[in-house]
Amino acid sequence: MINEVLWIVFALVNFTMVTIIYRIFGKQGLFVWIGMSTVVANIQVAKTIEMFGLTATLGNIIYGTAFLATDILNEKYGKKDAKQAVWLGFFTLISMTIMMQIALQFTPGPDDFAHEALTTLFSFLPRVAIGSLLAYLVSQYFDVWIYAKLKAVFPADKWLWVRNNGSTMISQLLDSLVFCLIAFYGKFPPAVWFEVFMTTYFIKFIVAALDTPFLYIAKKFHR
Repeated sequence: MINEVLWIVFALVNFTMVTIIYRIFGKQGLFVWIGMSTVVANIQVAKTIEMFGLTATLGNIIYGTAFLATDILNEKYGKKDAKQAVWLGFFTLISMTIMMQIALQFTPGPDDFAHEALTTLFSFLPRVAIGSLLAYLVSQYFDVWIYAKLKAVFPADKWLWVRNNGSTMISQLLDSLVFCLIAFYGKFPPAVWFEVFMTTYFIKFIVAALDTPFLYIAKKFHR
């Protein structure tokens, strides 16, 4: 039960930090957050936890905040800025991947204590690394597109929750599908693969639902 409570607190802290950085730094703060969150999420994903009777990765929460940030940009500044933020996050993620792969090739000194830990964190299997990069790019681009479409159909503020939940929950489904297909398909029996896919999406679905109040708060900033 400790993990479940801590997970909810952790989610609230993450979403609160997004609204704070937007409140203080405006649009630029969201761009910084998206770049940072994509990197941190891919570090946290190496840690698995038991929660709600399921095994889940820890990176799902901060990864979900990137979708909240792009939704805020889409809502307040338009699709062009949201797309630019998606590419910023992708470039940040791929830059980190390349730089850390090169860093791991250096021979550690005799007194080094960090090389093994860094190897564990950043020696991604090629399928996992490619799956993560493509899932991010495809799902984030789709999130921007569908949010703009929903905003055109439901433009009033009272439908903000529809735009937010509809775009994020559908795009997170796409994210989970792309990642699990590339990273894990063929590695597990079909039934096990489907369980991994559904578990991954279930956690992301909860995260998407939790971010809605924070979008309403951010909507009031920088009018």
